[in-house]
Amino acid sequence: MLAMFVCSSQTVVSAQPAARPRIVATNNGDDGGTLYQRLNRNFESTRSDKFTGGRIERAEFEAGQPDIRISVDVPAFRLTLWQNDREVKTYRIGVGMKDFPIIIGKREATEVIWNPTWIPPESEWVAGHKGVRPGQVIKASDPRNPLGKLKIPLGYSYLIHQAAAPTDLGNLVSHGCIRMLRGDLYDLAEKIVAARSAPVTATEIARAKQTKRTLVAKLDEPLVVDISYDTQVIEGGVLYLYHDFYDRQTNIPLRVRDELKSSGVDMSRVDDQLIEALLARVKRRDQMFVVSVESIEAGRALEAGRIMPVLGGGKQTKRRGQKTRSGN
Repeated sequence: MLAMFVCSSQTVVSAQPAARPRIVATNNGDDGGTLYQRLNRNFESTRSDKFTGGRIERAEFEAGQPDIRISVDVPAFRLTLWQNDREVKTYRIGVGMKDFPIIIGKREATEVIWNPTWIPPESEWVAGHKGVRPGQVIKASDPRNPLGKLKIPLGYSYLIHQAAAPTDLGNLVSHGCIRMLRGDLYDLAEKIVAARSAPVTATEIARAKQTKRTLVAKLDEPLVVDISYDTQVIEGGVLYLYHDFYDRQTNIPLRVRDELKSSGVDMSRVDDQLIEALLARVKRRDQMFVVSVESIEAGRALEAGRIMPVLGGGKQTKRRGQKTRSGN
């Protein structure tokens, strides 16, 4: 059977079986370390202290500054826009269902499209959309179109597009795509356009919002989108443990130990028994276990740690070494 993917506004046909590509464990010409190390790199969040040094600077968005990128932390249901390596804004998202997981790895966006059409693929997922058939062009004005007002293609028919409802956020809801609330998606798209000075005007964007006319903004250089599946990450001196809802066996003591050690944590009071006890606290995808590095090093990880909601959680926890400019 030919593969055609559901999130795209155009049908993608492949001679391969109907399966999405998985980007994991690439060597890129160097020795790459062990297979575990290569897999670990592809899962890791760019927000980890081992990459940021424990400091994430924040700044107001600046139009005309083209050095932007996007990171997506799947277990945290979080998408972040960065400019000049500073955090500009973070948005809550929904991601792919367990049977149709979001791809992990680096993707690229080359355009932003308002009022996209949709061509249903040959997929079991499409069965939930009554009255459509594979290959049919579903216009932006058609209520059967699930893409909403805007999409940002990421290649291989993966998309960032509008959520169906606020309940999509923090849930596994899509056919491998990233979903955002319409207002957030508009905000992200307009920041991308302004940063890259894309050839569309504010008037054209306003008209696209008010009508069903398709508008395409081409980006002169690809926008990097780094999608990670890091279920244990130290950010700002705080360990966050998330649920492994894709069942990728990421929540194992070895991975947690590596995260702690590579972030410079004193391991004298940490053993596998403690790590297993911490991981046992992570039982649901809408919750995370949060504990400061200071508490871990003091031998008080279990007593001091807290279970918190993933959406809206974590801000009350003091983050060691975090530096803020003009916060957003």
